Amino acid sequence: MAGIRVVTDSAADLPASLAAQHDIRIVPLDVRLGKWGPDEMRLIDPAEFWRRCAMTDALPETSAPSPGAFAESFTRAADDDCSGVVCLTLSSQLSSTYQAACAGADEVRERLEVRVIDTRTVTLGQGMVVLEAAQVAAATGDLGEAEAAARAAVPKIRVFGALDTMDNVRKGGRIGTARALVGSILSIKPIVEIRDGVAVAESRQRTRAGSLEYLANKLRNAGELEGLAVVHAAAPDLEAFLDMIEDVYPRDAILINYLGPVIGTHAGPRCIGICYRLAQTTAR
Repeated sequence: MAGIRVVTDSAADLPASLAAQHDIRIVPLDVRLGKWGPDEMRLIDPAEFWRRCAMTDALPETSAPSPGAFAESFTRAADDDCSGVVCLTLSSQLSSTYQAACAGADEVRERLEVRVIDTRTVTLGQGMVVLEAAQVAAATGDLGEAEAAARAAVPKIRVFGALDTMDNVRKGGRIGTARALVGSILSIKPIVEIRDGVAVAESRQRTRAGSLEYLANKLRNAGELEGLAVVHAAAPDLEAFLDMIEDVYPRDAILINYLGPVIGTHAGPRCIGICYRLAQTTAR
């Protein structure tokens, strides 16, 4: 048997090398950007995505994978003699991807057991849960243990993002309290949190520097961390932010990657986000 297969979607923003290292299979969401359709967008990396965003006034658009796309991934796992699949999706409150994965699992139920988990988060917060499932699956070869480890990780994940523009929020409408932000002073730099599976406006800062310092203080006050990732939407001040948090977490232990098209579509260019895993589950 080939063991347990771990599947996720492209909202997890896992670096391709890390996904390959852990044999994690990724089902992509469709992304459109102006004249570039999903087939072409699937072939480019996040750095190229943000370069193209800077070339057009069009806002990106995303849509969930079909149940068939998930069923195809699960069928390949069965063909590879896997004994089961753990599939982890971005928050069901933000996308119909979870529902599509459940429908795909139902299509293959006669061949393979698939456990679908709503991570209730996004980007590398989701990625951390996926990695936990993959590591336990590889170590134990047990579907139940991999599922349980992933579910236990979900409430320990925190994700915050410092937005640099309100354009994507105004037009995308995916942040639950966006209206309050749009109606406030034009110069604000919002901090957005993924809370209970939903993106909410957590704070309003007056300057970019202030918003990044706010993120750094979130980490300083978070308590013991088991993991930290930083994502960015081609942010020119990424290195400055990493310098700001070098007293919080070893820099060489931070997972750093681009914010991909799925979440970047709504967060907008130059966003910087922190995704961390707490050692203990705490109240928000």
